[in-house]
Amino acid sequence: MSFMDKIKGMLKGHEDMADKGIDKGGDYVDQRTGDKYTSQVDTAQDKMRDEFGTRPNRDNPPQS
Repeated sequence: MSFMDKIKGMLKGHEDMADKGIDKGGDYVDQRTGDKYTSQVDTAQDKMRDEFGTRPNRDNPPQS
């Protein structure tokens, strides 16, 4: 079992918390770098969401 599989297993059922963590981590990096690398940080956040399966379903927004 790889390291990524272990992380994915731990995140199972906690996707919303993982997504918030990805956002906070990206915001922290943006703040520390003065928003100099915003596009690269956004790309990294998108790749992490894809890898961990935490990307919100953009095709089907939640119904109020």
